[in-house]
Amino acid sequence: MIKYFLTSILVLMPLITQAKPGDMPVEQQMAVKYIQALTDHDYRTLSTFYNRDSVFFDRTASKKYQGRRDILEFFERAHRGVLEYDFNIEHMYNAGSLVVMIGNYHYRGPGSLFGKPGKVIELAIPGVTTVKLDVTNHRVTAHEDLMDYQTMQDQLATQ
Repeated sequence: MIKYFLTSILVLMPLITQAKPGDMPVEQQMAVKYIQALTDHDYRTLSTFYNRDSVFFDRTASKKYQGRRDILEFFERAHRGVLEYDFNIEHMYNAGSLVVMIGNYHYRGPGSLFGKPGKVIELAIPGVTTVKLDVTNHRVTAHEDLMDYQTMQDQLATQ
């Protein structure tokens, strides 16, 4: 009887310990919604995350944009003609309002943006994205990307 009881607990344990989306900390839930709006090119929703003090910084490329208008203009320009764009989050954690997401950005779009006109380019770029959030006001105060551009260059060389 005890053996049956222990076996059933061990079998059910993985089902009990799986986190549901609502079990994520509120900061992580907000970060996922933000990334979803970004990768869906949903600029209307994306604009609700920014104010004039919000900052987007692509540290690897040394590019910094501040304020709702500048950030949105940059993303609209960067996403022009893109056929597919998503971020596969492989690991995520937070320390208070700072959320760290580690994964791969997937991109499929015109090769002309990369000096390869007439081609469709596909890239999977490893990266770390951090967002500092103001959960109370539903704002992204800072978004920073660290991208593996060497991997991107290696992938471009083969296409």
